[in-house]
This record gives sequence, structure tokens and C-alpha cells, in this order.
Amino acid sequence: MTDRQIPGYKLGAESVPEPPITTEEFDRLKQSVLWSAEDEESLRAAGEILEPQIEDVLDVWYGFVGDHDFLVRYFGDAETGEPIDEYLDRVRDRFGQWIRDTCDPPYDESWLAYQFEIGRRHHREGKNRTDDVDAVPHIDLRYLIAFIYPITATVREFLENSDRSAAEIDKMYHAWFKSVVLQVTLWSYPYAPEGDW
Repeated sequence: MTDRQIPGYKLGAESVPEPPITTEEFDRLKQSVLWSAEDEESLRAAGEILEPQIEDVLDVWYGFVGDHDFLVRYFGDAETGEPIDEYLDRVRDRFGQWIRDTCDPPYDESWLAYQFEIGRRHHREGKNRTDDVDAVPHIDLRYLIAFIYPITATVREFLENSDRSAAEIDKMYHAWFKSVVLQVTLWSYPYAPEGDW
């Protein structure tokens, strides 16, 4: 499955609004997480390791969500609370592509615009529209922020499934961590009152 065959995947599409920040402001955000050219190299290396393991990574992440009713409810019918299987499957395909995109810097303006789109899809401003579902209409910001840890910590064991040195794995892990923090920061945009973000 190529990225353009993934339902709802819109990176680079003209329908995605321009980012609400300039490239200079984005550069300052990158500086805030100590971003470097070495991080970009490390993420590309991580992508080579993670690509054949993406389904396994997603199994771990979906298992974590599935083990917590308060998380899986965001993928459930707004009235019954029952998980919507098709919705879960479509999000899973995009989540797999998100791993690839995370490991494919440099992050250009199309990538930046799509991060704000991802944020809207978690917020009541745009949740459920992409997949035309009647699920819970809003994901609370606290869970986006808290999810930084499991999405980061669980990746390390997959990076260790390689012949890379411990030092290289550590660099890949920290580059991944920086990227996830950077992305969740961008996703938080619709949650903040105008002028506060």
C-alpha cells in the first residue's frame, strides 16, 4: 500500500490549509527541542529499521490503547461507546504512514501544514470528518501530551532489533523523542485560545 492509497492521508494535498506559523517560527520550535542535522540523519536510519516492523509497532500501540477503556472510547460510537472497527483500521493505516513520515526529514512546509491538520483531526474542530464517523467528537489534550511517553519508550526495543551500535540506537531514540515532542506541540494548536499558543 503506497501512501497515496491510504484513506484520509493528505500530506501534500492542496486541500490542507497552509500552516499558521512561518518557517522561521517553526525553526525556533525545532531549536527549542535541540533539533540538529544529526537528528535528521538518525531518523532516516531509524526509518530503515522500523519500516519492516511497522505492523508490530502498531500492534503494541493499539494494544496499549485497547487495554485502556478511557483511550479506546475515542474510537467508539458516540452513543454506544462500541469501537468502530473501520475507523480503527483507517487510523491504523495513517498511523503506519505517520511513522514513515516521522522518519523522513527534512520537514518541509507540506509536512508542517499536515501536522496542523493532524491536530485539527484530534480536536472537535475536525475530528470524525476525515472518516465520516459518529465517534466521540473530541480527544482531550491531556491524552495527546501523555501519549508522548508510550509512543517514544516503546520504539526503543524496535530500534534495538538491528545491528546498530548502542550509541547509534541512542541517537535514533532521542531524535524520535524530539520529533514526537515537536509534532505534539504542533498538534496542540487548535486547543489553545487564539493568541495563547
